[in-house]
Amino acid sequence: MKPVNNSKGRPDIPEKLLRISAEIAARGHANLTRLTVLKKWFGHPGRLPPFAIWVATRATSGKGKTGVEAAELFRQTRTLLAKVNPYVPKVDRQLARALHDRLRKFQNEYKNQQWGPVRIIHNWDLLLVEQALAICLWYSDSPALGYKLAADYCQHFDSHYGNGLNGPSRTKIEEMARFIIKLEAMQKVL
Repeated sequence: MKPVNNSKGRPDIPEKLLRISAEIAARGHANLTRLTVLKKWFGHPGRLPPFAIWVATRATSGKGKTGVEAAELFRQTRTLLAKVNPYVPKVDRQLARALHDRLRKFQNEYKNQQWGPVRIIHNWDLLLVEQALAICLWYSDSPALGYKLAADYCQHFDSHYGNGLNGPSRTKIEEMARFIIKLEAMQKVL
């Protein structure tokens, strides 16, 4: 994949993402906040909902072990997104809202900590779907939530580096760069 600089000669977002990937390759990790470069990109109208649907689709493509209830939520998500074009998403809002509510209820357990209640997440991929649906339904103009979704999607725990961008994060960042290149190309045509 060869990213192209913008007309002013500055690196574009895919190129910046590939630099993050290269940093992970060279150093073993990168700071999660490096993904803040996406906030400005998400500020452009029509970019955040397609990205959210793309992440939700990616999150449901795994084959990890799940319980019966989680498996049913994955099935419902796949059914909802099966006919949705991630580049021009049109999601059935009523079904998406009902699924979002079920996802929220599924992981609605909190544990009181010294600084306040902390939500317990049993299935990270279902949390990503929940966040993605919330963006599509209510927060399609929130670059900060777009960044949070991207960070949550890309982060990986490694005992040497903790939570952040490392190892498997590289593949996700590179996939994200390819998605952005394709979305930008499609939006130029429209």
